[in-house]
Amino acid sequence: MSATKLSLKKKIALKLHNRYRDNEKKIHQLNYIFWECTLRCNLNCLHCGSDCQKDAGVKDMPREDFFKALDDITPILAPNNTMIVLTGGEALLRKDLSEIGTALYNRGFPWGLVSNGMGMTRPVLGKLLDSGIRAVTISLDGLEESHNWLRGNNKSYRNAVNAISLLSETTGVRYDVVTCANRKNLAELPELYALLVKLKLKEWRIFTIFPTGRAKNQDSLQLNPTEFKGLFDFIEKVRKEGKIKLSYGCEGFLGNYEGKVRDNFFFCRAGINVASVLVDGSISACPNLRDNFIQGNIYHDSFKDTWLKKYLIYRDRSWTKTGICADCNFFSYCEGNGMHLRDEKTGELLFCHLKRIEEGETTDSPKKLPS
Repeated sequence: MSATKLSLKKKIALKLHNRYRDNEKKIHQLNYIFWECTLRCNLNCLHCGSDCQKDAGVKDMPREDFFKALDDITPILAPNNTMIVLTGGEALLRKDLSEIGTALYNRGFPWGLVSNGMGMTRPVLGKLLDSGIRAVTISLDGLEESHNWLRGNNKSYRNAVNAISLLSETTGVRYDVVTCANRKNLAELPELYALLVKLKLKEWRIFTIFPTGRAKNQDSLQLNPTEFKGLFDFIEKVRKEGKIKLSYGCEGFLGNYEGKVRDNFFFCRAGINVASVLVDGSISACPNLRDNFIQGNIYHDSFKDTWLKKYLIYRDRSWTKTGICADCNFFSYCEGNGMHLRDEKTGELLFCHLKRIEEGETTDSPKKLPS
């Protein structure tokens, strides 16, 4: 069945989901906070959205500054149900992670981090566990050549696989792997799948690379329509096999693939359940959202008041019904796609997932994903 021809059953399910989404907007209970704790990084990735560097010009945010903002907003949170995620840059480059983790744990917050795995050694992991870490995400973007090409370091694949192996031996921490699908690694996803099963991975997420930051001018990172559709066929197939819990990332309405390639229907929770504090103190939603999506700054605004009184651009997305979204029959299900796929200066949509899938149903391409 075509991605744009929805069954009556799916339409009913999507309409019910719309009601759920609208209620979540009204409540806007914050339960996921990203802290961009550094812009320093030990890799040089082709798709970096933050343009991070080994010696970033922006200093790491002092942990006391983040804790002050967190303490300000805590009265309206349920700490045990609010996940704090450290991102970068590469969070493991901070020397005070143990102190940060312990302070979060003592405040009642579960916490985790996103890492490229370069610095994930057994002693480092041990200290993180002692500090109460509950979740780790490791990036693995293909087999060795493809991963190292994307990450700009010929040791990055080996270190990422080692990090996954260490985590597989660990109890008490939830971990997963994220993979950025692109034209170079697409054909090897089945082999990567076999490797991850061998490594005893339980959860895997695949994203597609959006054209911002360094990826803006890297055509090789963007899947053509046939490849794009083939990716979702692959994800659906793997999910049916049940060897690993594979999901497509939280981006883009996918028509008939909704309910087949991830557990829930598409819902961009940025600014609804998700906030972030960027390295310069900017208050945003997911860390990919900058410029016009910034809602305040912890150095001169209350984090609590900002969450309660601002974020209207996230919670009322009628403004996104413009351009290719203006006359779309699926707008009520999509609401203009993920916020990170909106141009940060103009607000225009960078690309539509559903249209790209639809093009893939009618376009022949020489490169298809193997079964």
